[in-house]
Amino acid sequence: MTSITPDTQPADAPLLSIRDLQVDFALPGNTVQAVRGVSFDLARGQTLALVGESGSGKSVTALSVLQLLPYPMARHPGGSIRFRGEELIGASERTLRTIRGNQISMVFQEPMTSLNPLHTVEKQVNEVLFIHKGLSRSGARARTLELLDLVGLPDAEKRLGAYPHELSGGQRQRVMIAMALANEPDLLIADEPTTALDVTIQAQILELLQSLQQRFGMALLLITHDLGVVRKMADHVCVMTDGAIVEAAPRERLFADPQHAYTRKLLAAEPKGQPNRAEPSAQVVAKGEEIRVWFPIKKGILRRTVDHVKAVDGIDVTVRSGHTVGVVGESGSGKTTLGLALLRLIGSRGGIYFSGKPIQGLQFRHMRPLRREMQVVFQDPYGSLSPRMSVSEIIGEGLKVHGVGGAGAERERMIVGALKEVGLDPDSRHRYPHEFSGGQRQRIAIARAMVLKPKFVVLDEPTSALDMSVQAQIVDLLRDLQKTHDLAYLFISHDLKVVRALSDEVIVMRGGRVVEHGRSEDVFDAPSDPYTRALMRAAFSMEATTDGAVGV
Repeated sequence: MTSITPDTQPADAPLLSIRDLQVDFALPGNTVQAVRGVSFDLARGQTLALVGESGSGKSVTALSVLQLLPYPMARHPGGSIRFRGEELIGASERTLRTIRGNQISMVFQEPMTSLNPLHTVEKQVNEVLFIHKGLSRSGARARTLELLDLVGLPDAEKRLGAYPHELSGGQRQRVMIAMALANEPDLLIADEPTTALDVTIQAQILELLQSLQQRFGMALLLITHDLGVVRKMADHVCVMTDGAIVEAAPRERLFADPQHAYTRKLLAAEPKGQPNRAEPSAQVVAKGEEIRVWFPIKKGILRRTVDHVKAVDGIDVTVRSGHTVGVVGESGSGKTTLGLALLRLIGSRGGIYFSGKPIQGLQFRHMRPLRREMQVVFQDPYGSLSPRMSVSEIIGEGLKVHGVGGAGAERERMIVGALKEVGLDPDSRHRYPHEFSGGQRQRIAIARAMVLKPKFVVLDEPTSALDMSVQAQIVDLLRDLQKTHDLAYLFISHDLKVVRALSDEVIVMRGGRVVEHGRSEDVFDAPSDPYTRALMRAAFSMEATTDGAVGV
């Protein structure tokens, strides 16, 4: 078959054409079929979304386009990837260097791990311009400023010397987008570009991508598990599971009339149901009065305190048995700091009470007996679970520290019971965290907290890193555990759909202070503060794109 070069390619030919793509990973004693017979076309200026849960093969397909898979462990036993008529599978390194970052660029999910922590913003954007454009240092600096202004980075000139850790999540993602757009590519691949961002920042990044796509006439290959993003962004949708595309359709048709059972499952997977309602007379488990957490800003040779960062600034909160208080707000609003202060894991001022007793001034040795009844589940289960410990050791560690369970057999029985309660096979307790999916790891983290039979649990973004269907499962699990054990939850999240499904009461935070506080239905249905209304618009506007207006 004669290869079609970009110069001879018909005007109506697709920009990217993938046919029967197959990707295998050679593992010791086993071969995993990660992608099985994937085919689709992407036209100039079009947005195509690859949708599916973790492990479905979305990102592997995207990385195959740029030939960025770890060869020789990964290989293509069959298939074709043509960009502007040119075959990329088996292309020379010289050809791929010309295309990567120049004609095809990629924005990754987590900019903190994608950006070099040792290089400034200017150096990282400049690198793209030096390699592909051969600009002088002054020319690269001017172009970098132009790009940072284009993507809406505030005080762009002041940010040139900043390092990634000095930027917020949304700012880091804007830098990544600036790098990707430096050479005005024909195709932008965005791999979960908003998953780790707050709802308002997510909306801004999506609007930015849309406006830049229109400005440059780019095609956009969007990799996501968030159907709200698909509703807002995509022209055409391919649904993937188990390495294969099971349904492909224009966006409107897919949402109006999904054909495949897996697509219908995804569409029905958003967290639903009503939160557990606590009785007004229920016991107060945790209470904070005028909680303040101020971090000093020190300057000068003598490091004198010149001001404070008021992370939490005079907040009252009460959590009762069987009761969930949701705490929402953007990154930096003080949500997590409030939770850590209530647990006495960071220093604070104000009154903190647990089961009716003041605990603010208690020393470590007096706090330790209470730790069994005060537990926390973190956002990233992979980071919060020791990779060197088995599941049995992870769950049993708290039992050992608190001297619960006595003999080994009794402790093992409690571990097995905790795993069963969170829906995991007890026989898996001798495996290690890396052998489990994200949702399974979060269940392990929940089991570690629940095995101690706590009264109060702080849930810090426990679903934000998970697929939609897994989010729904975890929300159902947390509701069931609360009902069974009459637990008090402080649920910290920026995902308002999850908060609505789980929380009886909601606190909205901004800049360390409470801007709105009330029963869940009141805050969601009739928010009184402009900031709360902005959060609601950002969270639910993507639903309104195809499903009609959402009242807020």
